[in-house]
Amino acid sequence: MVLLTMIFTKYALIHSFLKETYLSHLEFSLLALSVVLITAGGYIINDIYDIETDKINKPNKVFINVTISKKNAWKSYYLLTFLGLTVSLYLSYNKHLPYHSFYFLFTIIGLYFYSKNLKRKVLLGNLLVSILCALVIYLVFSFDFRIDKKALIENISIDKIHDLQFGKTFIEIFIFFSFLTTFIREIIKDIEDINGDLKLNAKTLPIVIGRKRASKVAFFSSGLLLIFLLIVLQFFQSDMLFLSYGIVLVLLPLLYFMYLLWTAENKKDFSKLSSLMKVIMLFGILSMLLFAIN
Repeated sequence: MVLLTMIFTKYALIHSFLKETYLSHLEFSLLALSVVLITAGGYIINDIYDIETDKINKPNKVFINVTISKKNAWKSYYLLTFLGLTVSLYLSYNKHLPYHSFYFLFTIIGLYFYSKNLKRKVLLGNLLVSILCALVIYLVFSFDFRIDKKALIENISIDKIHDLQFGKTFIEIFIFFSFLTTFIREIIKDIEDINGDLKLNAKTLPIVIGRKRASKVAFFSSGLLLIFLLIVLQFFQSDMLFLSYGIVLVLLPLLYFMYLLWTAENKKDFSKLSSLMKVIMLFGILSMLLFAIN
C-alpha cells in the first residue's frame, strides 16, 4: 500500500499538474526504496514488541520466535532501518534538501517509540500512525512538486499557476484523507485487539473509555470523513467520471462502513470493519489515476 501510494502520487497525481518534476525516475526509486525499507523495519519492531499480545489477538500471525528468532528479527530491523536512513540521507543531500532528512529520522524514532509504548497510550499511538501514513504522500509532494521560481515568473502563464495551485490543493486533500482513514482504522483495530491489550495493562482508547464509546469516536470521525468527501465531490459536479467513482467506490462503502460500525458488537464485526476501511483507503488512493486519464 505504501509503495502503491507513492507511485500514484508521483505518476498519476503530481504529473497531471506538473510534467517536469524535481525527481528523476531513479531518484524517485531511491525515495520509494528508503520509505519501504524504513516501513519494513517498523513492521518488524512492532512484531517484536507485540509477541505477547499477538499470541492472544492474532495467534495465527505470530512470526517472531516461530519462523524467525527474536535475535534475527532485531538484526533485520537494524539492517533495514540503517539502509533506509542511508538512502534517504543520500537523496536529501544530493537534491540540496538536507532538512528533509529529518522526516525520515522522525519516522524511525516515531516507529520505535510507537512499537515500544506509545501504541498502548490513549490516542497517542493512533495519531502518530495516522501522521506517518499521511507523511508518505507529503514526502513525495515535498521532494517532487518543485519548480524553479524564476521559470515560474518568466515562462508560466496565469492559467498554469492556477493549475499548480489546484494540484497542490488536491495533494493536501489526499494527505488529509490518508490521515483520517488511518485514524479511524487504528481505533477499530484497538477495539478489535482489546483482549490482548488488557492482558498487558495497556491504556488504549477502548480500554479507557469503553468499547461502545470508542466505537462512537470512530463513528464521529467517519462522519467527519463523510462530510469532507461530500465537500471534495463539489469540485467534480460537472465531471461524471470523478463523481461516479467517488460516490460508488468511496462514498457508498463509507456509508456501509458507518452502518456496520453502528451495529458492531464483537471482535469478528470489528475485524470486518478494519478490512472494509482498508478497501476504502485503497479506492481512495486509486482515484489518483483519474487525474492521469481525465
